[in-house]
Amino acid sequence: MQGIRRRTTLALIGTVAVAALVAAGCSSGGATKSASSGVLTVGMPNGVQTNNSNPFLATSAGASLGYRFMIYEPLVQTNPIAPSEKGTPWLAEKWEWADNYQKLTVTTRAGVKWNDDQPFTAGDVAYTFNLLKDKSALNTNGLPIAGASKVSDTSAEITFSKPQFVNENKILNSFIVPEHIWKDVPDPTTFTNEKPVGTGPYTLKTFTPQTVTLSVRTAYWQDLPKVPEIQYTSYNDNSAQTTALASGAAQWSYVFMPNYETLYVNKDPKNHKIWMPAGLGIHALWLNTAKAPFNNVALRKALNMVIDREVIFQQGHSKLFPKVDNVTGIPSPAGDPFLSADYKGKTAKVDVEGAKKLLTEAGYKLEGDVLKDPAGAPVTFALTDPAGWSDYLTDLDIIKNAVKALGITAEVKTQTVDQWTTDFNTGAFDATMHWTNSGATPFEGYQNIMDAAASKPIGEPAANAQGRFNDPAATSALVAYASAPDDAARKTNLDLLQKIFVEQVPAIPLVSSPVGAEYSTKSWIGWPTAEDPYAPPQPTQTNALQVVLRLKPATA
Repeated sequence: MQGIRRRTTLALIGTVAVAALVAAGCSSGGATKSASSGVLTVGMPNGVQTNNSNPFLATSAGASLGYRFMIYEPLVQTNPIAPSEKGTPWLAEKWEWADNYQKLTVTTRAGVKWNDDQPFTAGDVAYTFNLLKDKSALNTNGLPIAGASKVSDTSAEITFSKPQFVNENKILNSFIVPEHIWKDVPDPTTFTNEKPVGTGPYTLKTFTPQTVTLSVRTAYWQDLPKVPEIQYTSYNDNSAQTTALASGAAQWSYVFMPNYETLYVNKDPKNHKIWMPAGLGIHALWLNTAKAPFNNVALRKALNMVIDREVIFQQGHSKLFPKVDNVTGIPSPAGDPFLSADYKGKTAKVDVEGAKKLLTEAGYKLEGDVLKDPAGAPVTFALTDPAGWSDYLTDLDIIKNAVKALGITAEVKTQTVDQWTTDFNTGAFDATMHWTNSGATPFEGYQNIMDAAASKPIGEPAANAQGRFNDPAATSALVAYASAPDDAARKTNLDLLQKIFVEQVPAIPLVSSPVGAEYSTKSWIGWPTAEDPYAPPQPTQTNALQVVLRLKPATA
């Protein structure tokens, strides 16, 4: 589910009406255009959208459906499935680091224009990073930006308050926005940006709550893409999205589907493709450690001991996402070189009796079939995820049933994607399935879960540690890793982070997080594959633009 978020709920009658429209788009007589008309059809299972194209906001339609990547561009395109490779110059022709990754000098590309025909300059780069510095709600990566300045029309300098070795790709992948537009926006954090101005090859043509259409520009700093129009449809749930893929109404998506071979591939074996390359990110059960019941490490450990990862792998994710069973939460084989010697070969196993013993020793009591905490209160919690996300909801049902063996009552609740995203970031949840960040090393995943320095009190949006885990030793190890002068120092701190993760259980790792997609070669060819892994294929990732630029009609 990585990268699939967003949207607001409408009144019931509006939702039903939209559902009918979306369903109609899946039929041959519906609104969805065919590829034969020169349209690339992209679908995501994210329901009703609101007209918001703010590229920085995770709740915007542009983020939810992925079309922001066609309008706004980064300085550099990096490949998350080959993180050690040097990035591809994009709006930046060159970039140089100094002062132990605390100063970045960017040489911008000449001849680039915004889609309103104004020139792009290094001033836009400096403005964007100062905007992120001043508006923390837009700085979703929590970058410690000290300041940015325009040196010339083609050169900008960005400084940081601490070394940014571990954040290099996040910095280079940052969207750049036009100063001449955004400087007059009263509040960029709530700006809906309904007429987005970017440097990318597409402009927003039409917007409805279920379908967004982009058209190609007449001029672009690279060769224009061979896809003249892209139509993004937001289906109500995974089932509707799967139906659209199988019928050909949607040609490109990232959606979980049980029995994917039967439901999708076998419908058109020649053209229906699925590729799920993985990095170091995972899907985990995030626990809110700042409030009961998960502010007690004994309960977190016990929960970890009763979840059957094999069942999650087979039933929750249909054997598509490999299980993560090493106790450190680091997926194999990508993460094997990073494992501490203490945890190589150490896997999580179901141990209900061991979990009961641990809870008893921590002061919990089983009275009849009800577990009570040391204060005598019954242990209950809510498991939340978006309605329609069948993989996550299946996981939650498995977990709900597993904790009954401990005398715990858990309730599965569903939300809109918008509300879930907001609640996750503000800490308004008990436990939820969610992905982690991924990068060149396990650092990004651990930082995502354990970086208290980027967290916030419950009620305020946090860039990391949305489960509000706060261990000073973990925070210090993350800082030390990020500023380490060599590999040996990084290994020492990464080993410590693994130890803390195992002993404190801030989240429960379950399956790996591929950066994958389903796509059809019937009308468009040039997709990334295992043989040609130039980019991950997911339409809601930065590299989606690289994919579109490679596509061409399947028939001349």
